[in-house]
Amino acid sequence: MENQSTKNVTFFRFEDLRVYHRALEYIDWVYSSTGLFPDEHAKDLISKFNSSAQTIAFYLAEGSARNKSQFIYYLKMAKSSVRECVVLTSIFEKQGIMTDTQVEDSRNFLMELTKMIGALIGSLQRSNNRNRERDNGGNGGSANNEFVLDESIDIKKY
Repeated sequence: MENQSTKNVTFFRFEDLRVYHRALEYIDWVYSSTGLFPDEHAKDLISKFNSSAQTIAFYLAEGSARNKSQFIYYLKMAKSSVRECVVLTSIFEKQGIMTDTQVEDSRNFLMELTKMIGALIGSLQRSNNRNRERDNGGNGGSANNEFVLDESIDIKKY
C-alpha cells in the first residue's frame, strides 16, 4: 500500500505544471472564440492565432525535457508566443471581429500566463543559483545541469 505522502506525478513532468494546464485552457478558449469569427474575413489570422496559442503549451512541454538553462530559454519563447497572442487580440479588436468581452478575456488569460511563466523562470533561476553556490562549495561543479523538479520548486504553484 502506498504511503499517503507519496506524490502523484505523471510520467511527463510538464503535465504537473499548472501553467501548462492554463495554456491548454487558453487554447480551448481561442478555438471556441475564433470559431465564431467570419472565416472569409480573417482566415489567415485565425490560423495564426490558433497556432500562437498552441505554441505556448508546446514550448512548456519541450522545455521541460531540457536542462534548467534550456528550460528557461523555452519558457521565454513561450512568453514570446503570449505576446504574439496579445498582438493578434489587438488586431481582431481593431478589425471589430472580437467583442470587448472577448478582448478582455483574452488579455486576462495572457496576463495570467505571463505571470505564471515569469514566476516559474524566477524559481528555476533561484534554484539554479542555489545549486551553483552549493556546487562551488566543494563539489567541483555540476557537469549536468539537467532540469529536475526538486522539492524546492513547488510545481503545483506554476
